[in-house]
Amino acid sequence: MARKLRVGVLFGGRSAEHEVSLESARNVIAAADPSKYEIVPIAITKEGRWRLGVLPPGSAERRALQEIQKQGVEVVLAASPGGPGPLIPILRTSGTENTPSLDVIFPVLHGTYGEDGTVQGLLELAGIPYVGAGVLGSAAGMDKDVMKRLFRERGLPIVPYLTVRRKDIQVNARIVCLAVEKKFRYPVFVKPANLGSSVGVSKARNRKELEAGLRLASDYDRKILAEKAVEGLL
Repeated sequence: MARKLRVGVLFGGRSAEHEVSLESARNVIAAADPSKYEIVPIAITKEGRWRLGVLPPGSAERRALQEIQKQGVEVVLAASPGGPGPLIPILRTSGTENTPSLDVIFPVLHGTYGEDGTVQGLLELAGIPYVGAGVLGSAAGMDKDVMKRLFRERGLPIVPYLTVRRKDIQVNARIVCLAVEKKFRYPVFVKPANLGSSVGVSKARNRKELEAGLRLASDYDRKILAEKAVEGLL
């Protein structure tokens, strides 16, 4: 019988999309064929600590994933390929002398410190194969401003937008609102450049809502996009 592929499912993370990642990981683990894959759950806490755990057979419940973040063995990723194993326990206790080797890592992380090329770069340094886009593709795809610039350079249609900075909103939000109003009519959408799952996104129909949306988005990113609203076709 062929050996099962050992898949490290990496989930959680430091971004505002932490909870979304838990749900995505649950779906990935539930969909994995147990006859082909051995799942090794690796949780990243909201503080950025990596914890290794096990799941009850056939279980991918959200509660079990949350428990790994609390009770799992804390590990670090060895950023040097060819070692005894990629995951090294920070504190060796009984039963943690050997961590499982991994054939591939499936990053199920959302937002910054996960989808933006940072984890991908770390896995490249460690010499571990992983699922998904590489460092450049992940970084460009996460930053909506950079992504739109690349699309535009290749002649692809994009929604008209304006990029503003958190520091400018903090100094004088009224000036930023005027710049957006000069470029677009209401309504406009406001969103963080480096986040997803609709976190920090708002629709502004007037000046008051625009300023509130800009301040909300700036809670999540230093770079904010204001986009022209486009009516969809039904």
